[in-house]
Amino acid sequence: MERSKGKIATREFIAIVILTIGAKMTDDTPAILYEKFSNAAWMAIIIIGIFSVIPIWLLINVFNTYKEKNLIEIVLYLLGKPFGYFVLFCLLVIGSVAITIDSSIYTDIVGTMYFTETPTIVLYAILMATCAFGAKRGLEQIGSFAWSILLWIKLSLFLALLLTFFQGKLDFIFPLFGRGVDEIMHGGISNLSICADFLFLTLIVPFAVNHAEFKKAIWISLCIVTVELAIALIAFVALFDYEPVKMLNYPFHEAIRYIRLEFLPNIEALFFPFWLLALFIRFSFYLYLIALLFGGLFKIKDFEYLIPSLATLFVLLGVIPENPTFSIFHFRDPFLKIVTPVFLLLPCLLWVMSKIKGDIKV
Repeated sequence: MERSKGKIATREFIAIVILTIGAKMTDDTPAILYEKFSNAAWMAIIIIGIFSVIPIWLLINVFNTYKEKNLIEIVLYLLGKPFGYFVLFCLLVIGSVAITIDSSIYTDIVGTMYFTETPTIVLYAILMATCAFGAKRGLEQIGSFAWSILLWIKLSLFLALLLTFFQGKLDFIFPLFGRGVDEIMHGGISNLSICADFLFLTLIVPFAVNHAEFKKAIWISLCIVTVELAIALIAFVALFDYEPVKMLNYPFHEAIRYIRLEFLPNIEALFFPFWLLALFIRFSFYLYLIALLFGGLFKIKDFEYLIPSLATLFVLLGVIPENPTFSIFHFRDPFLKIVTPVFLLLPCLLWVMSKIKGDIKV
């Protein structure tokens, strides 16, 4: 498996993470959280961020011990080839299913909210073709582009959330604990898979400038994403109230169509281009990670050439659901519950095996 010759700096790594994980506020993730936690969904996100520290800390400790290895090499070294290959294959399946689900959801958003007359297959093909082109350019190009547009995307998001708060009512976030503290704690822990992207991010550890920078980027990204998602969830409740917001599949896009500026009647036209850029960055990066994992699993040196084929496969799988607005929504929730134990247990297993081998000294 051929590694990228260059390195990505801390700022580029942070930009990629913020644009990939942070983009979850714009899909159906808020709808899933509102359905479970009502107006206390923002507190559940904070619980998820806090408990995600445990597997992430274990992963960082493992990677500090094996500084020249990526996730693929570490899994094979610590778990042995038979079981290690099985674990990697499971990660490949999980990652592929996640891309298929997410890309289907985002295509549905574009089709139902913006381009209602365009066939779904056309939108899907354009999305994945553009992202495949970006992924084929390599990790350095993805990181550089992500950093170059990060400021503008976040400024547009800040403006959208600011208008949402001004035109909403903060009284709607009460009672703060929704259905109870116990339910928030239990539900937050069972939905840790929302941050499971950090597990797949370890595939690009060798591409970071150094491990100190990688560690710093991980913690900064986790804090920013957690706060950002929590603020967005508060804003949507403040605008729609906690009962109506549970009936919305994509609260972010409903919000930008609802809020108003006097001099700009169609305000969604201001935010849509920036959202599309974040979307392209997200799936370009995901395609790159899946190709990297596929190449490492099947010992394919030039894994970048797999990207167009993988993108085509995801399009064919993603157009299978006839009504993704509802079918994918109900499938995604149990999928998140399946991924949560993987995100929790795999870092623990790697850390324990490294401890048993005597490689971790603390």
